Formats: sequence, structure tokens, C-alpha cells
Amino acid sequence: MAENIGKGNNLQPSSASTTTTTNVSNTRSFWPSLLRWIPTSTDHIINSEKRLLSLVKTPYVQEQVNIGSGPPDSRVRWFRSSSNEPQFINTVTFDSKEDSPTLVMVHGYAASQGFFFRNFDALASRFRVIAIDQLGWGGSSRPDFTCRTTEETESWFIDSFEEWRKAKNLSNFILLGHSFGGYIASKYALKHPEHVQHLILVGPAGFSSETERITKFLETWKGSILNRIWESGFTPLKIIRGLGPLGPDIVRRYTSGRFVKYTTGEILNESETTLLTDYVYHTLAAKPSGELCLKYIFSFGAFARTPLLHSASEWKVPTTFIYGFQDWMNYEGAQEARKHMKVPCEIIRVPQAGHFVFIDNPTSFHSAMFYACRRYLRPDPDSESLPEGLTSA
Repeated sequence: MAENIGKGNNLQPSSASTTTTTNVSNTRSFWPSLLRWIPTSTDHIINSEKRLLSLVKTPYVQEQVNIGSGPPDSRVRWFRSSSNEPQFINTVTFDSKEDSPTLVMVHGYAASQGFFFRNFDALASRFRVIAIDQLGWGGSSRPDFTCRTTEETESWFIDSFEEWRKAKNLSNFILLGHSFGGYIASKYALKHPEHVQHLILVGPAGFSSETERITKFLETWKGSILNRIWESGFTPLKIIRGLGPLGPDIVRRYTSGRFVKYTTGEILNESETTLLTDYVYHTLAAKPSGELCLKYIFSFGAFARTPLLHSASEWKVPTTFIYGFQDWMNYEGAQEARKHMKVPCEIIRVPQAGHFVFIDNPTSFHSAMFYACRRYLRPDPDSESLPEGLTSA
């Protein structure tokens, strides 16, 4: 059953434990989920999101925001179709104090807004927090991905976000993007700086250029084979789908290892691990859509085809970079970009944290966030010093 919702309308109030959701599209299988090769569906995604967000104490509203079938000034619809079928962005908005600054949170590659589950309560105490699933990810619409160039692929994400912003009637907000979401947030701020008050880039992709080591590796037979696989459109998520009913166990091993066994920060408890694993599996195993952007945005090694470093001199929005000490994304790229920026720019490093700094060390991440946004939260921001434990790069 598909349900159309007017842009920005039909909000559905809910508490953290009783979220009401509306499906974008729900293709029900004749067979029970246990008999499916890939045991997931749109229902599974929404329900696993609801279970994960039951850990959040702050009441919130979940909605599917109608972004139409494509930008009004574009000849290409979101999925190169003659259909006028609208697409939707899955959105959660948390209760906040009146006049709180608006913080919009954008997830990274192979992730969804639920990855911020450890942060919503703390951030909602100071901000009006809105988190989204980008088009083609999580509980948002998953149109066929038929982009064929880097420019078209970037527009697919940037323009869908702009249509979402219009539907929500937002402006003058703080925009946070993690990893690939940081890349998209940066590109959006370059195109629409008038709407972004401050840009927060958490372990962002796109600020490093291909290294000599990678170039030499690609000249080897192993590098050539791996590069061919990359350019073929292969994504890691295809492995999860290919394993069928074994996929959930692989994801469980990953989440238990990455966020429990090998973490250097605040490990997930048993309940968090179980709920996050379930959520991650269903968001990754669903129909491939946004994930297929990979080879158009990045070359082998996750190096941006149009590095943000090249656009640093065009920056118009004050920016804060946040990196975990063990983040595999190199903060030196941000240092180099800062040299060319004509706007205020800070780089903060968080201890006991890797690429998922907001999961690894949420307490220090929240301190970094409040410090980065002190001008919007404090009457005397210049008197505030960097919180203990954090490092300025």
C-alpha cells in the first residue's frame, strides 16, 4: 500500500517508545519473511528504526516528506522515468526548547539517521534536531539509480535535499554531515550557502587526494583487478544481499566487533548492539539505490573525483571539522582546506574514537558539538575555552 503525503504535512507525533510511521511503499511478499532469500522489506526498515529509537527518551515526530518526482528545473526525474510518482525523505524531528537553533543531521554511506541514536537526547537539549535518511537510503524512497556522471550523481543528492528543505520550509540552519554525508553537506553548502548558518563536517569524505601509494598500487595486477571491480559498480552491500539469510549474522559480527570488541570508547551494551544490528541489516539489505553512487563520487580508495579541497577558496559558510583520534579519514586534508578558506574554520579532534566518533565517544562528541556551536548557544561565546580532552588541530 502506498500513501501520498503532502510536502511537509501530516506530521505524526510520537514518543520515543510509541513512534507512528508511514510507509513510502510497501511491497508485501506472498511468502513469510523467514522463507525469503533476503529477509527484509520496507516494513522491516521502519519497524527496526522504531525499535532502535525506543532507546531515545526525547519525544519525536516521524514523517515521510514528499519531495516530488524531481527538481522543477530539471529534465531528469529522480529515477529517469516518465512517471510522476513522488519520492519521500524519511525524517525524524525531536522535541526541543522554543527558539532552539535548528540542527539538520545527514548520515554517511551505508548508514541511516538511526546511527545517531546515541546523540539525539543530548543534542535535543540544546537544538531543534532533525535527522533524515538521504534519498535511496534507510526508510526513504529507493528509486532506481540511473545516474551516469559525477555531476548528475551529486545533483541527485543535493537537489533531493533542497526539495526536502523547501518542503520543510527551513532556512538558517546548522548542517551536520558525517563521512559521505559530509561530502554532500559540503556540496550543498557550496550551492545553497544562503540557507546554512554553520557547517559541521564529521570525518568528512572528499578532502583527501589520491596518494602516490594508491597510484602505484593501481599499476599492479592486484590493483588493476580491484579497480575493475570498483568501476563495475560493485558495492559491499551486494555481499550482504548475496549471502541471503546469512546476511544478518554477518552484520551482527560486524557491529559486535566494530562497536564492542574493538572500540576504544564507550562500548555498546547488549540491547544497543542487538537493536543497531537489526536496524543496520534491514537498511543495508533493502533494494540498492543510493549506494550505487559510489563509483561516480569516488575513485578506488574512496578518493573524491572532485575533491572538496579544490573548492575551499569558494567556501561561504563557517565550518567546524570533527574527527576521532583513530578516524581513518585524514584530518590533514581539512588543515590544507582551511588555508584556502575565507570563512571561520575550526578542526576538533575527539579522543577514544574512530570514524564513528558519535557512537564511539558520544560524551566528548557532544562537548565538541556544543563548543562548535557556541555562538548560537551562548551569550558570551568568546569566553568559552575548548572542553577538556578535546584537541584543536
